[in-house]
Amino acid sequence: MNFTVIDFETANSKRASACSIGIVKVVDGKIVEKNSWLIKPKELDFNYMNIAIHGIRPEHVKDQPEFNKLYDETFKKYFEDQLIIAHNASFDMSVLRKTLDLYNMEYPSFEYVCTVKIAQKTWPELYNHKLDTLSNFLKFEFNHHDALDDCLACANVLINACKKEKVNSPLQLVDRLGIKQGKIYPRGYSPCSLNRKAYKSFI
Repeated sequence: MNFTVIDFETANSKRASACSIGIVKVVDGKIVEKNSWLIKPKELDFNYMNIAIHGIRPEHVKDQPEFNKLYDETFKKYFEDQLIIAHNASFDMSVLRKTLDLYNMEYPSFEYVCTVKIAQKTWPELYNHKLDTLSNFLKFEFNHHDALDDCLACANVLINACKKEKVNSPLQLVDRLGIKQGKIYPRGYSPCSLNRKAYKSFI
């Protein structure tokens, strides 16, 4: 079971305002790397609502490198040709794409899966499928909206879903649940989604 989990936090409502990223790499079902980085947004404009959510302020990132430098030196290897997992992946993939667009950088190539969609199909009895709700249900303690902790909680959701469905990999899991993995590639992207037949049976 090999995959990489990512989580972005943003400075404001603009997707191209990443101020933190967490990355957790899982190999054979075990966490082999975990880290997080602060990112200086190109525009040092922090919204008070975002600060209230994650606690990151302009003074925390003003001396940190911008995304383009960190991506080239550190992040790219975690994305290229990997299976990426994220909770509410449409948000994180949008942050990645919009930030790469901001710096006129080419998209990497990878497939990705959203654990919100996985959780909706795996535990439909839950009243919602937010990361804190799922973690309470799975008895996993974490610091919500800390990028690294969110990655660890997301990985825990995926691993438990695989166990429940008795599969050995995320791709086997989404195939069983009728979920189509998303893709990002140099020319564009396609979203992670429920296939039409599976969606009808789900609702």
